[in-house]
Amino acid sequence: MSDHVYKLIEVVGSSRLGTDDAIRNAIETSAKSIRNIDWFEVIETRGHVVDGKVGHFQVTLKIGFRLEAN
Repeated sequence: MSDHVYKLIEVVGSSRLGTDDAIRNAIETSAKSIRNIDWFEVIETRGHVVDGKVGHFQVTLKIGFRLEAN
């Protein structure tokens, strides 16, 4: 197994449907501009309330991706 170096970023995904969808939105959107995403960690879950109902679910993630060797 090769040694790897990773970088961490923090992103927030949101969804009206639920936390799983918010996570998927964050990962899929991040993957459009970041290569080598290997893992994620849920840091925080929160939501936005509108008229006494959940309007949006928000999930903060740390995303780890491998840095490419030069």
